[in-house]
Amino acid sequence: MSDASNAAVRAASLRTEIEYHNDRYYNDEQEIADAEFDALLRELIQIETEYPELVIDGSPTQRPGGVRQSSFAPAEHLVPMLSLDNAMSKDELVAWGVRAAKLVERDLEFVTEPKMDGLAISLLYRDGMLVRGATRGDGRVGEDVTENVRTIGEVPKQLRGKRIPSLLEIRGEIYMSLTAFETLAAAQRDANKTVVVVNPRNAAAGSLRQKDVSVTASRDLSLFCYQLGIVEGAPTFETHREVLEWMSELGFSVNPHIETHCTIEAVFSECNSLLGRRHLLGYDIDGVVVKVNDLGQRSEMGFTSKAPRWAIAFKFPPEERTTVLRDIHVSIGRTGRATPFAMLEPVFVGGVTVSTATLHNQDEVARKDVRPGDTVVVRRAGDVIPEVVGPVLAKRPAGLVPWAFPKECPVCGVPLAREDGAANSRCLNLSCAARQWSLIVYFASRGAMDIEGLGDERVAQFVDAGLVVDAADIYNLTIDDIAAIPRLGAKSAAALVAAIAGSKQTPLWRVLVALGIKHVGPSAAQAFAKYFRTLDAIFDAPVERLIELDGVGAVIAESLKAWIEIPTNTAFVEKLRAAGVSFDTADDRGYDASVEPTLAGLTFVLTGTLGGQTREAAAAKIEARAGKVTNSVSKKTSYVVAGDAAGSKLAKAELLGVTVLDEAAFDRLIEHGVA
Repeated sequence: MSDASNAAVRAASLRTEIEYHNDRYYNDEQEIADAEFDALLRELIQIETEYPELVIDGSPTQRPGGVRQSSFAPAEHLVPMLSLDNAMSKDELVAWGVRAAKLVERDLEFVTEPKMDGLAISLLYRDGMLVRGATRGDGRVGEDVTENVRTIGEVPKQLRGKRIPSLLEIRGEIYMSLTAFETLAAAQRDANKTVVVVNPRNAAAGSLRQKDVSVTASRDLSLFCYQLGIVEGAPTFETHREVLEWMSELGFSVNPHIETHCTIEAVFSECNSLLGRRHLLGYDIDGVVVKVNDLGQRSEMGFTSKAPRWAIAFKFPPEERTTVLRDIHVSIGRTGRATPFAMLEPVFVGGVTVSTATLHNQDEVARKDVRPGDTVVVRRAGDVIPEVVGPVLAKRPAGLVPWAFPKECPVCGVPLAREDGAANSRCLNLSCAARQWSLIVYFASRGAMDIEGLGDERVAQFVDAGLVVDAADIYNLTIDDIAAIPRLGAKSAAALVAAIAGSKQTPLWRVLVALGIKHVGPSAAQAFAKYFRTLDAIFDAPVERLIELDGVGAVIAESLKAWIEIPTNTAFVEKLRAAGVSFDTADDRGYDASVEPTLAGLTFVLTGTLGGQTREAAAAKIEARAGKVTNSVSKKTSYVVAGDAAGSKLAKAELLGVTVLDEAAFDRLIEHGVA
């Protein structure tokens, strides 16, 4: 078979598959993630570009996406609602900009808008009164959802202002905010219902299409408007920005994150900026819509059969994909918590390849009803740990049985315990190998004793070799012991032994964190170390004295005292003492009376990689001068110190107007204080 014949067969197959998924998507029964659908469509476009003779009328590439449902009355659009072409990279965005400029042979100005991940809507007004709301459907005929649209508070029922046209069609996006989505999901869980929507877009679409309008009214839907359709009797405008301002004057909600740019390079910079800020917006976006600002230039550019030539959608990397759930395992943490997690067919999502994902707890597995063998939706948003959102029921193989949470610890066999009202089951066996392994890893971690080279894999090797049972045993390791482990030579062994020996002088607050006492994190540990100065003094202090410290409450104090009362824990502390671990080491976070408290009352957030120092060292300088270091940016943050590859924290600082310091400015602040 020739290449052209193979291409024809593949194109026909793609058209069938795309039409099927189009139908499922617009009937709120989506089976594949948006990124997978986009890949199918792009493959078909590539084939039809290479073999123009294969282009046929009615191909998904020749018309806007979508189909009309039959459950609502048809609504024919007065002006077709077209789709947008996509750019997946900077090169594709630049190429579009070059093509657009050639069409008018003049410089262009661009407008960028967050690409809402919701449901496109057309709102028709006569003499200022809402007369129809319609979904996009196939671009020419949508669904009449007027009564449902009327229940949405942000949809004007009557236009305001002095420049009201006789006929006006507004295009926009119905969406559900993340807060509204979580509220809906929580309500469904409380009602012991299976959550049938897996993301805010599906929730918005399903809520708008309810046959019972009271259900739509009970859902907290929102609207952003972004484009005009047909207009009669309107003022004359020269730019898209002027149109948006007029729409706002009439009472429509317009996205506040719309910007104007003079170059395509500036457009790409804004796309990157919105990518970094996407999780701070309070609603889902999946890209940035880029439009030519000048309306006259738009008229010259015109349209293809399915999209305007003067606009393009820059798509973000996918945060949701579908893959196969191979199995469900349960891990045991240092506190004994039993956490189910999914073993997946590897899938690229959110910028990384994911093969495992959290399932949170027993109740979440039951609620989502995911089963080994299911095709599942996997989500990784920003820096969040990948999670399984839910199953694609249409792809569930026959005969799959519900997964049962184990009754016994999968490592030691002791029955798992679950307190009344608790979300998690726990292994109560303090000698459980999984708990011991997790405790050792935690003990050596960066936030605790910070022993370089002693990570998950290395600890597992030492445990398997019988060299360590608990964290105190690492101080007995010799170079010969370590060098005998496969893939570890004498040089690596010597470096690790030196790192272990160096940790004996770790600051007191880090030692306290490393003990793994429930609720005793860095803040509480620093408060204890600052006041009591020695581990023995901390352990001897009564609860009443502990809770007087700033940042220490009854829960933390009582947890500390309960931990001390367990004989195996006190024995572990004595093993550390015998090994030479210092319990009264001066704190590297300062509390040195000779240092002036020049940063008192100021709160800092550190993000990115600092070139001249570690973030821990920078934090030590701040706290030595009575400043406070936190992990999250808020309006109360005084400064954000941003190094290379700073991410969402930098974006949030810019959004909130928090002062951002580079490393040089930070060093000047440390040296001279606040001017």
